[in-house]
Amino acid sequence: MTHDPLPLTEEQREIQRVARQFAAAEIVPHRERWDREAYFEPTLVRKLGDLGFLGMLLPEAYDGLGLDTVTYLLALEEISAADASVGVLMSVHNSLPTQMILRYGSDEQKRRFLPGMARGELLGAFALSEPDAGSDAASLRTQAVLDGDAWVLNGTKSWVTSGSHADVILAMARTDSTDRRRGARGIGAFIVTPDLPGFSVGKKEDKLGLRASPTVQLQFDDLRVPAANLLGEPSSGFVYALQSLDNGRLGIAAQAVGIARAALDHAVHYAGQRQQFGRPIRDLQAIQFKLATMATRVHAARALLYQAAAAKDRGEPITLHASMAKLAASEAAVAVTTDAVQVYGGYGYVKDFPVERLFRDAKVTEIYEGTSEIQRVVIARELYAHDERSSSSLLPAT
Repeated sequence: MTHDPLPLTEEQREIQRVARQFAAAEIVPHRERWDREAYFEPTLVRKLGDLGFLGMLLPEAYDGLGLDTVTYLLALEEISAADASVGVLMSVHNSLPTQMILRYGSDEQKRRFLPGMARGELLGAFALSEPDAGSDAASLRTQAVLDGDAWVLNGTKSWVTSGSHADVILAMARTDSTDRRRGARGIGAFIVTPDLPGFSVGKKEDKLGLRASPTVQLQFDDLRVPAANLLGEPSSGFVYALQSLDNGRLGIAAQAVGIARAALDHAVHYAGQRQQFGRPIRDLQAIQFKLATMATRVHAARALLYQAAAAKDRGEPITLHASMAKLAASEAAVAVTTDAVQVYGGYGYVKDFPVERLFRDAKVTEIYEGTSEIQRVVIARELYAHDERSSSSLLPAT
């Protein structure tokens, strides 16, 4: 049940169609088994790369498609509607490591990593959070010390999506050992590859949802990272990460919209098939009201998402829009999947029906890439900043 909030070009409709067909052929037949077994299908990476879906925002010079944000999110929404576990792989890869290297990397780093990432030969991951540094990410403790021609990293990274299978990991570490202040400065971004001595994959999390997407800890024990793998300035990595999170939040918003849309579609179909009191339950006003509310939430979230994407494509600042879209879409996903389970009744609570998986997958969208609480903080700060700018423009000239 897709009603696009923006007029789409023929190219955008074609990519949307290709994504839907790929999902139907390569994802839908396997998603229940992948979820049940918490299984990551490695061949999907190359298949997504063959379609260009892992380099949608990269220039053609680096074997990317050079597409706009709206087109990328249309494809991501379709993949996420089929399986949010595959959606988060596509989102993180496109939004964070590839974009950080593109924006802040040296020419050599771009040539070395981006073409392979665009083709699906190299899978990207992002390592910011730590066991004691979640929403307060600037309090991270992983330390990087320059030793000749390499940086030596020690610490533990948590909640790393695809970390056990990633080939290129953007990892944040504190570069200034004398600066113990919490804040954006004194943290570097490093391109870590799993072949480096001192790298190991730690605990794999046994998650409620997104079970086909591995989430792991990464352990750095005297990990020697070549100095050439430092991204940009040694004290600016955290700033790079925060600036890139706007991209990540749009990706998670698209994932959440895909989850919610799928739950709505299943609920509408089921309500037409399920008979109670001698008629389909969609004829009951209680069910009608629930479906109407679900549909309104999905469409409102989609409108915010693509409004933010269009603003980004116009070159406008999107921090406010991205946080609003992520907040609205994630809360819509949780509400809509909860209502979908209710429409199904007892059948919604068992694994034989798809809304049970969607219900589990939805919750994390309110947590990662910034919790809903953090999104509200960001939105409030942006409102205050806008008010200050507006107020200063109204002051009389002196």
